[in-house]
Amino acid sequence: MLPGVDIQCPYCGESITVFVDDSAGEQRYIEDCQVCCRPIVIDVGIDADGDLTVRATTENDA
Repeated sequence: MLPGVDIQCPYCGESITVFVDDSAGEQRYIEDCQVCCRPIVIDVGIDADGDLTVRATTENDA
């Protein structure tokens, strides 16, 4: 089961849940906001403790 991570849409500000494949390591992908349907760039990283870090930005900020 993929872990769900709550993020804030950088466009509309709504809190949404994205599901991240934590076995894939660092990654970048685009997922549409479930509320406003605009494309969010999702950056997934692993910190020094092995915990997921997820950052959500607009296409222009990426």
